[in-house]
Amino acid sequence: MSRFGDLGGKLYRGEASYDFVGKRKLWYGVTLLLMLISLVGLGARGLYMGIEFQGGAVFTTPPTQMSIEDARETAQEVSGTEPRIQELGSGALRIQVTGLDNEQSEKTRAALADELGLKTQQLDTELVGPSWGDQMSSKAIQGLVVFLILVSVYLAIAFEWRMAVGAMGALVHDLVVTIGVYAIVGFEVTPGTVVGVLTILSYSLYDTVVVFDKVKEKTRGLLKQNRHTYGELANLGINATVVRSVNTSVVALLPVAGLLFIGTGLLGGGMLKDISLSLFIGLTAGTFSSIFIATPIVVDLKLRSPEIKAHDRRTLAKRAKGGDGAEDAEETGESAGAGARRAEEPTAAAAGSVGGPRSPEAGSRGRPSGRRR
Repeated sequence: MSRFGDLGGKLYRGEASYDFVGKRKLWYGVTLLLMLISLVGLGARGLYMGIEFQGGAVFTTPPTQMSIEDARETAQEVSGTEPRIQELGSGALRIQVTGLDNEQSEKTRAALADELGLKTQQLDTELVGPSWGDQMSSKAIQGLVVFLILVSVYLAIAFEWRMAVGAMGALVHDLVVTIGVYAIVGFEVTPGTVVGVLTILSYSLYDTVVVFDKVKEKTRGLLKQNRHTYGELANLGINATVVRSVNTSVVALLPVAGLLFIGTGLLGGGMLKDISLSLFIGLTAGTFSSIFIATPIVVDLKLRSPEIKAHDRRTLAKRAKGGDGAEDAEETGESAGAGARRAEEPTAAAAGSVGGPRSPEAGSRGRPSGRRR
C-alpha cells in the first residue's frame, strides 16, 4: 500500500489525526484573506462580461496572416471600442466587439474585410442584441438563487440547520474566490462560465455532504458518553473523509485540466475552455472549503447550544481529574490535536465508535500469571 493510502487508512480508523477543528481560527483567517483579495480584485478590475451578456458583434475571419494587433487597431478605430481577439486553432481570428448596433457592426465588418482583402460577405458576423444579454444575466442570477435556496432546505431537513449554514458558508467562499480569480486574471464570463460555476457549486456541496454524513455518524450518541467533546468527534469525522476528498478532487481535476489544455491550446477557446476554466478554479476552492470551512462553522454553532456546552464542560472536567475520558482521548487520537498514534494500538474508534473495550493487541500483554519459569 502507498504511503498516502496507508495514511488514509490510519486517519479513517482514528489511528492518526490532524487537528482541523482546533485550528479553525487559522482556516477562517485564510478564508477571509482569500475572499478579501477576490473582492478587491472584483472591485478594482470588475468582470469582463462576454458578448452574450453585453451585446455586440463577433467577427470570425478565415485562416489569415493578419496579426492580432492589426485586427485590434482596425476594429477599435472604426467602432471606438477596444475589441477582444482570440486566435483560433485553424489560424483564424475571432474578433469580439461589445456594445455595437447594426450600423456600427456593418462598418466594422467592412473595415475588417477591406484590411483582409476579402469581400464583406466572406467575413462571418454574429450580432447579439443587448436585450438578450440582459435576459441571460437575469436568468443566471435566478438560477443561482433558486439553487442556494433548495440546497439550504435540503440540508436543513436531511441534517440540521447548522449544517445548512456551514454548507452555505463554504459555497459562498467557492463562489467569491472563483469570481475573484476571473476578475483578477481578466477571464471572459460567458454562458459556459455560468454552467461551470453551477457545476462546481454542486460538486462542492456533494463533497461537503460526505463530510457532514461522517460527522453525524461520529457524533451520534454524543450526550450518552463523557469521553469526547463534540469538536473532537467532529474532527475525527473530517479525518475519516479527508483523503477521500483529496483523491476525488485530484481525479476530477486531471480530466478538467486536460479539457482546459485542449480548449485553450488546440481549439483556441470556445465553450469547452469556458466551462473547464471555471471547473478547475472551483474544484480547487471547493475541496478546501469542504474540509476547512464547512465543519468548523458547524462546530462553532454547536458549541453555542447549552446541552453541548454542558456536555463538553463535564467531559473536560472528568479528563482533568484523570478519568477514563482522558485516557481514551489520548489513546484514540480523537481529541483535537491528538496527532498520530501507534498503529499497533487500535481501539474501538477504528470501527467508528467512541467507546468500548480495547482489542487484546492494543493493551498490555496481560497480568503475570504468577508461574515461574
